[in-house]
Amino acid sequence: MSDMQAEQEFFEEGSLVGVLTAEPLDRVLDYKAPEGGCWMGAFVQVPLGPRKVLGVVWGPGRGDWDPAKIRSVLKVLDVAPMRAEMREFLTRVGSYTLTPLSQMLRLATRAPGLADPPSMRKLYRMGYGEPDRMTDARTRVIAVLEEYGGVSFTLGELSEMAGVTSSVIKGLVKQGVVEEFDTPRDVPYLPLDPERDGKELTEAQAGAAAQICEGIRAGRYGTTLLKGVTGSGKTEVYLEAVAECLRQGRQALVLLPEIALTSEFLTRVKARFGAEPAEWHSGVTMTERRRCWRMVGQGAAQLIVGARSALYLPFRDLGLIVVDEEHDTSYKQEDGALYNARDMSVLRASLNDAQVVLASATPSLESWWNAESGKYTRIDLTDRFGPAVMPDMRAIDMRGEDLPGNRWISPTLQGAVRARLQAGEQALLFLNRRGYAPVTICRACGEQVGCDHCDARMVEHRFLKRLMCHQCGETKPMPEACPSCGVEGKMAPVGPGVERLAEEAAALFPEAKQAVLSSDLFGSARALKARIAEIAEGETDIIIGTQLVAKGHNFPRLTLVGVIDADLGLQGSDLRAAERTFQLMRQVAGRAGRAEKPGTALLQSFQPDHPVIRAILSGDEEGFWRAEADERRATGMPPFGRLAGIVISAPEAAAAFDLGTHLARSDAPIRAIDGIVYGPAPAPIARIRGRHRVRLLVKAPKGAPIQNALRQWLGGLKLPNNLRVAVDIDPQSFY
Repeated sequence: MSDMQAEQEFFEEGSLVGVLTAEPLDRVLDYKAPEGGCWMGAFVQVPLGPRKVLGVVWGPGRGDWDPAKIRSVLKVLDVAPMRAEMREFLTRVGSYTLTPLSQMLRLATRAPGLADPPSMRKLYRMGYGEPDRMTDARTRVIAVLEEYGGVSFTLGELSEMAGVTSSVIKGLVKQGVVEEFDTPRDVPYLPLDPERDGKELTEAQAGAAAQICEGIRAGRYGTTLLKGVTGSGKTEVYLEAVAECLRQGRQALVLLPEIALTSEFLTRVKARFGAEPAEWHSGVTMTERRRCWRMVGQGAAQLIVGARSALYLPFRDLGLIVVDEEHDTSYKQEDGALYNARDMSVLRASLNDAQVVLASATPSLESWWNAESGKYTRIDLTDRFGPAVMPDMRAIDMRGEDLPGNRWISPTLQGAVRARLQAGEQALLFLNRRGYAPVTICRACGEQVGCDHCDARMVEHRFLKRLMCHQCGETKPMPEACPSCGVEGKMAPVGPGVERLAEEAAALFPEAKQAVLSSDLFGSARALKARIAEIAEGETDIIIGTQLVAKGHNFPRLTLVGVIDADLGLQGSDLRAAERTFQLMRQVAGRAGRAEKPGTALLQSFQPDHPVIRAILSGDEEGFWRAEADERRATGMPPFGRLAGIVISAPEAAAAFDLGTHLARSDAPIRAIDGIVYGPAPAPIARIRGRHRVRLLVKAPKGAPIQNALRQWLGGLKLPNNLRVAVDIDPQSFY
């Protein structure tokens, strides 16, 4: 049966239908089609035990249940049915990530009140009555309604625009001067105009946009890696692709890695298209969420800007997906269904004959390799937009700096910050903080202690006073003297916190106004957005920040970036340590000198000769990617091999280790695909919310059917209620 026939399949009243619910059950349930019948893909409400739950008609019923016990679908919901390509997408993502279909459906129905009738709200417009008397306040209300000729307003909008209390408007309603009426709350979004003039593009930008637009016009699938130095105008290029998508009458989705970036981006969208897009992320209200979900399904939302979960919205005709800052780790969902939104965007687009644009100044090695091998098209933007130039990048060799053990800002960096303050410019002190894995470094020679049995760096476990390898579980005592240069008393844990750095900066530069920018210091996305706007307007002299500041912000007065601990990302047992350090340093340096004044980036490093640090400073990006690819190829690591992380968690550490040891010993299904099981070892974060965590890592050749082997390996496990096993295909982090 073709997809088209399946899409058209209709179930007559009383016939058996299979309904998938978002409840944690392992199968599609049989129900009788309701009065009036239902279509394949219909969203329905069904009885499950004593409850009413949401479900989707997934196909014909199986008929393996007692017909007398089969209940009827209660009602068909008034929303667009789930399309065939969306059902296929959920099935394939679930199969790839080993996530049950019911859990996948939960991702696709994360809008509240889908079963409720359309929500109504009261609006106000000009009526036909005459007021019994005129007052200043009443005159202002009538003037606003006349000025906007027939437009309707909510009570709050009309009160604010006329500068009156709501009781004035209610008084005019009683006299028929203003008309009050009910209207559905879930209304279409204002239309976007692709023909409005955008910013004038450079020749390189126009060429890049034309290439992407050609694929959109052809209505075929394709993925483009849009690689451009920070400040080169990648956003303008992909907004032109959005415009072409709108001209074709199709929908576009732009994924952003950080909610704090949305306000600046929405302003640019409004300037380009004359109206704001639909938004989908944790910062929007539940009412807006439901409106967005419904309008996307009806095709009444043309452009959606969102976080990774926007990928599961019920698009009617998706023509373009943009993944901005595609290398960003926040695209990987780390709990529940473990998926990578960048990779799943490519799958979703292939099922919808849509184009994907992966935009980044520092692509992930996977995307770089896919472009090298011809799987993706690659377009490069090499110049910054307008007068801005790339910052001058230099290392500060910390081995030669006179710095006490409890201080972090070197004399050289202090001098550079002072010069910026005197010139009335901004400086950023950046902490490459990981929040865990305190690594021990020798402050005399820059050595970090490595594991004797694998390639990983060892991590300090304070309470044990030992170093531990999170790859293989090996431990050894903390050395007094450096194993490399023999100097005693110089082994120090790396990495201050933002608070400690802020105190040090306040003592060194008492006259400067400071702002600390770290995502865990802000209770809401709104507070964070407001703080970023203040900094961009130049209210601050010194910004102290973590990874958050590396992402896309534009601070015009910022001319100096000082990286406090450039080496920190090179430590730990993380496969992507070098890649992440390279990306982060290049990204954060790109915050400097984005306007007329040139910028400088200074990297404090105990290992200024490390190949990664040298590649960052020289800007030899292609050389770095090639070297990193060669190393991964030699070790069979992604993208040249497959990885899966298994995390076992339990209230007692012993129970988790026992299961880990049992799995490691019964690894025949993994060996059958030429795979290897590493571990069990304590996870780098060995305890979360009172649960002990143990990790195994499965490595297999590139083409190996790793999912089937994992199903076989883990399929027979009978777990007690308090033990949990999570499988992470293509793990991004190894915490």
